[in-house]
Amino acid sequence: MRPNPKQLVDFFSRSLSSFHSSPDVFRVLCTLPHHGGSSSSREPAPRPSKSNSKLRQRLVVLDSSFNPPTRAHAEMAKSALEWASSSSSSSSPRLMLLLSVNNADKAPKPASFPTRLGMMEGFGHELLKSLAATNEEGRPEIDLAVTKMPFFHDKARAIAESGFYAAGGYPEPEQIFLAGFDTVIRIFNPKYYNTGGMRAALGPFFERARLRVTMRTDDEWGGEDEQLGYVKGLGEGGLDEVGGDKAWAGRVDLVEGRKGSE
Repeated sequence: MRPNPKQLVDFFSRSLSSFHSSPDVFRVLCTLPHHGGSSSSREPAPRPSKSNSKLRQRLVVLDSSFNPPTRAHAEMAKSALEWASSSSSSSSPRLMLLLSVNNADKAPKPASFPTRLGMMEGFGHELLKSLAATNEEGRPEIDLAVTKMPFFHDKARAIAESGFYAAGGYPEPEQIFLAGFDTVIRIFNPKYYNTGGMRAALGPFFERARLRVTMRTDDEWGGEDEQLGYVKGLGEGGLDEVGGDKAWAGRVDLVEGRKGSE
């Protein structure tokens, strides 16, 4: 049974208060779909994977600083899950909707964090319904999580170090971070990296994660050819010039996005 909106906001308010007062930098608050049972067990709760497979799982991470979620975000998630399911070398993928309470570039907008988490829960619920209608192999589980880390490389490390996805002998999942092209420009901007520089920060990130980047062909970032050329240039020495590693370009996947007002 799905909790009503007021119950959800109350739950997220209490969960955030507990998270803020703890030393944790990452926490999964609940997993969708909610598993109903007795009245005492209907409060949302996190649920680690119970797959019998020992294959490495792919964890698709949709960084949910957006407010509110849109149809374009849903398409990004659905496309990534379909891609993640296509590999025979991995178990069923899982989706994480991750809210940073300390975002590097985006100050909190009008909606409070509990309300935003409520919107994320609704987004996840609708996504599950959509996937159920189109996927004969069943729906993935969707985690709603929060972090105090502002940057992708810190978030990836916090997810891995939490142990939530590698408990019970499961291998650490490959993290697939979804991003727009503008985010990639920021990720490879040296100004965001201090001690040790870009290589110290992004080296471990690309060992455990990859970027799935939706191209933005209707704004200031140029057309598809320019964006493909940018990533190609990274692999041809552009990353080396700013303190990175050109091999990382092989962990950046560009996919077509929605055009115009689609």
